[in-house]
Amino acid sequence: MILRLFAGLALLLGLTAFALFLTLLGEAPWSPAPMRHLRAMKDRATAPESLATLTLADFESLPHRLPLAEYARLEGQGASFDGYVQRMLTSTDADIHLELAATPRRPGGPDTSYVTAEVTPQWRGGSDRWAYEGLVAQLRPNHGGASSWDSGPPRVRVSGWLLYDFQYDATPTPYSLLHGTRVTGWEIHPVTRIELWSDPLGRFVDVTR
Repeated sequence: MILRLFAGLALLLGLTAFALFLTLLGEAPWSPAPMRHLRAMKDRATAPESLATLTLADFESLPHRLPLAEYARLEGQGASFDGYVQRMLTSTDADIHLELAATPRRPGGPDTSYVTAEVTPQWRGGSDRWAYEGLVAQLRPNHGGASSWDSGPPRVRVSGWLLYDFQYDATPTPYSLLHGTRVTGWEIHPVTRIELWSDPLGRFVDVTR
C-alpha cells in the first residue's frame, strides 16, 4: 500500500515537473501568450532577407519592457554581430548558447559584457561543423571547451533573427557577476549564419554546415 502511494506521488511529481517544463518552454497550450510567442520566434526556420549590423551599444539601446505587440514588430528584423565568443554552453532546450564580446579578452583577464546568440537544433541540421564540438574547435571560446586555447577566440560574425528574450531583462545575477554581464534580453536567435574572419583573404568566410 505504502509503495503504491509513493509510486503514485512520484508519478504525480514527474508529470507536474514535465508540465512546468513545457510551460516555461512555451510549448504548452496553457503557456502565457508571451511564452508561446517566444517559442515561435526561436523556432523560425527561414533566414532573414536583410541584416542590420549591430554593435554592443546598439543592442543595449534596444527598447525594453514593451507590450508584446510592440516588440514583436522589431523581431521581424535580421541582425549580425561582429565579435569574439568568450563562452559556449548548451541550453536546456538543446540550443547552443554563444556569449559574444565586442573585443577579445586579454590573457588572464575577466569576462566582459556580451550579447547572446543561440544556434538551434533546426539550424544545425545534424552538421558536425555546427554541432557543439565542431563549433568549439572553430570558435575557440575562452570557456566551453575541454581546455583553453593558446591563441584565444578568432573574430566571428554571427547573423540571424533579432529576438527579445524578456526573461533575461533583469538585475545582475551571481552568474553575471562571475562570468561577465549580459547587456540585454535582446539576442540573435536563431543563428542562421556563422562567419570567421580570414586575415589572408581580408574578409569573413562562411562556416559551412
